[in-house]
Amino acid sequence: QVQLVESGGGLVQPGDSLRLSCTASGSIFALGVMGWYRQAPGKQRELVAIITSGGSTNYADSVKGRFAISRDNAKNTVDLQMNSLKPEDTAVYYCNTVQVGRSYWGQGTQVTVSS
Repeated sequence: QVQLVESGGGLVQPGDSLRLSCTASGSIFALGVMGWYRQAPGKQRELVAIITSGGSTNYADSVKGRFAISRDNAKNTVDLQMNSLKPEDTAVYYCNTVQVGRSYWGQGTQVTVSS
């Protein structure tokens, strides 16, 4: 089992920045892709950004140029730096990772962008 714990969410104003962090623990031996997803009220969960163990990244079009994902393989962490936040970025953000074909999710952290 792998446990994921997110932190860093909160209430910010449009244009502000926020950094989310996620730490994996438990039976870790070969974490694969790590990533961030989000779910806004009344909408389906969507991909925000993912990063492979080798550092390759992929972003949703809506966040390209504003968000940056990074990971520390030694510490089993993945971060999401979010800049120029918009009200439409408001959602619960979930950390995700895959190990040996099994997907794991964190409990989510709320990000609210409002003036």
